[in-house]
Amino acid sequence: MEFNNQNYCIILAGGKGRRLWPCSREQRPKQFVDFFGVGRTQLQQTFDRFSKILPKENIFVCTNREYAPLVREQLGELHEENLMVEPINRGTAPSVAWADMRVCRRNLKANVVITPSDQFVLNEDAFYRNMEEAFDFVTHHDQLLTMGVEPTRPEPGYGYIQKGEPTDDPDIYPVQSFTEKPEREFAQMFMDSGEFLWNTGLILANARFLNVCFRRLFPDVLGRFDGHLSNYTIEQEMAFVNEHYPSYPNLSIDQGVLERCDDVFVMRCDFGWADLGTWHAIYECKRRGEDDNVVIDSEVMMEDSHNNVIKLPKGRLGVINGLDGYIVAEEGNVLLICKKGDSSALVRKYVNEVKIKYGDDFV
Repeated sequence: MEFNNQNYCIILAGGKGRRLWPCSREQRPKQFVDFFGVGRTQLQQTFDRFSKILPKENIFVCTNREYAPLVREQLGELHEENLMVEPINRGTAPSVAWADMRVCRRNLKANVVITPSDQFVLNEDAFYRNMEEAFDFVTHHDQLLTMGVEPTRPEPGYGYIQKGEPTDDPDIYPVQSFTEKPEREFAQMFMDSGEFLWNTGLILANARFLNVCFRRLFPDVLGRFDGHLSNYTIEQEMAFVNEHYPSYPNLSIDQGVLERCDDVFVMRCDFGWADLGTWHAIYECKRRGEDDNVVIDSEVMMEDSHNNVIKLPKGRLGVINGLDGYIVAEEGNVLLICKKGDSSALVRKYVNEVKIKYGDDFV
């Protein structure tokens, strides 16, 4: 895919990543961790992936005040005015609306892709091919385009998109419905029906139309931006944002835009994808070793143990015997051992209980 100066990327990097606790902690969530020992964090890998197909000065990162120093530390090549730091946490929709307005001020003909910062892409050549097709679609259509992949298992930790009737393009469909994290039995029904794709969280639009969508949904807030920011410097803009940002609703980009707009389509993609947000998802997508164990950048001796996922700190040795279907994860002052299953709900429960009983130092 060739560089196109009209294509921009907005990376979402403000999440706390609690479902991968204890290795993802509030002070350093998963996107800022070299989880697999490859030499680059999830955020850095996402930045690298998009810097291969568009100029680095066209990449924006949305985060909050707590994590802005980590973004600056890990992405020294990121332009300072491309770092969008929320004054207070307001979900991904307000930060994307703000970033898109800044893109529009630079280039009214721009296209935008919004991406999470912690995705696993198996086939990057296919990813770039799909991305080129997607950018071409939003260049010629005033519509939102999500990127979906065929489900390979009934995963309850993912979002699902129901396809409508096919369009002239055999891989692009109007979206009929969104379902976020269904129960496993419904996920199995979705998969068996052939009507659903996994929601990768990748969203594309031309920047002008995306701004129109936000204006339609949040007219009061964006009206105030329009009236004050057309000729503002970055410093004046930040002063205005710090004063008025709390009036934004607390909504995710999915809730705020995709589920409330009519012109939403989904592209069926084939680049091989996983959301590295849960221990179970990591187990499913990573290569398994002997006895179907997934050992993540750790030193372990295992005997008579099967179907486990193990993540230990550097300098620690794990000796495990007779364990079947468990997560063993240690980081800092916390060791987690729990059944793998649908672990995300369990981990969230433990995080909340530990925070109440032992305080912030353990989460």
